Amino acid sequence: MRRALTIVLAIPLLLGPLTERASAQETGVPHISVQDIKLEDFGSNLERFPYPWKVESMDLKLGAEEAAMAYMDVLPDKPNGHAVVLLHGKNFCGATWEDTARTLLSAGYRVLIPDQLGFCKSSKPASAQYSFAMMADATHRLMEKVGLEKAIVLGHSTGGMLGLRFALMFPQSVERLVLVNPLGLVDRMAEGVPYVPLEKLLAAERVKGYAEMRQYQLDTYYHGDWNPRYDRWVKMLAGQYAAADQDAAELAQAKTSEMILTQPVSYEFGNLKVPVTLMIGMRDTTVFGKGQAPAELRAKLKPIPQVAAQAAAAMPSARIIEFPDYGHSPQVEAPEVFGAKLLETLSSPAP
Repeated sequence: MRRALTIVLAIPLLLGPLTERASAQETGVPHISVQDIKLEDFGSNLERFPYPWKVESMDLKLGAEEAAMAYMDVLPDKPNGHAVVLLHGKNFCGATWEDTARTLLSAGYRVLIPDQLGFCKSSKPASAQYSFAMMADATHRLMEKVGLEKAIVLGHSTGGMLGLRFALMFPQSVERLVLVNPLGLVDRMAEGVPYVPLEKLLAAERVKGYAEMRQYQLDTYYHGDWNPRYDRWVKMLAGQYAAADQDAAELAQAKTSEMILTQPVSYEFGNLKVPVTLMIGMRDTTVFGKGQAPAELRAKLKPIPQVAAQAAAAMPSARIIEFPDYGHSPQVEAPEVFGAKLLETLSSPAP
């Protein structure tokens, strides 16, 4: 049965599974209770959350369990002969790419938008071993299913880390790789962030609510500047946890938190065979796992904008495009600015 929805302000949150955050009194952000927000039960697979285009699915098997990978495959009115695969982040879904997808479609790009297994409208098999290699393989199988031999791969946050693994596994299928504030630019465990057992990650998931999710994104993604447009995406996540079968989503999120920390890709940057563009919102404060690090280490861990240059230097062919005024999700925060820069990037020679 679904637990009562309550707010526990000391509970650690999303991207760093045990992330500390300041209180409302410290930040000046008013306390928000769930009584102030109408939370809709969207279902653990977001069955009742609307997506902008038709959602299809690909059946596959993960170990002994049957699963289905949800996706949108959207064709432009005037094709330019190129396609883009959009890889969402951990606290995002395929639908979050809507503004970016519309920009790409207007320029003639075909857009393939999967929900990764364990996320959003896709299956969340309880016995599955979550790995970036598994997700990359499933994404490649999806490309084969829809007849895409090669595409531009655009990944955000955790989707950027997945994009790196995909490019390493399937370089022949990648025209170029574009990463928006990606995780995985450094190995956080090697920096000292300790491992947290799965049962503790799951316990943290089980006490999340709308207010915690919103506060984390306000502090970490949007540098204290909230726009009501963002509420749609917080409600989307909270609506999964309001479902009668919310345990499936909570377990999948806990497993993916474990996956991000324990499956580094940063040691393989030199093996990349595709050109890479990093698009970095410079006001991002994301440090995955920071909240579970000892206090003396926490202050030394650098957020994504401060580690991007070193990561790019380790790649055979890479460049960085900065967004000085925006944070972790420039495509959500400033879709027109981001979209224009993205089209400019894709129309220019690869680095």
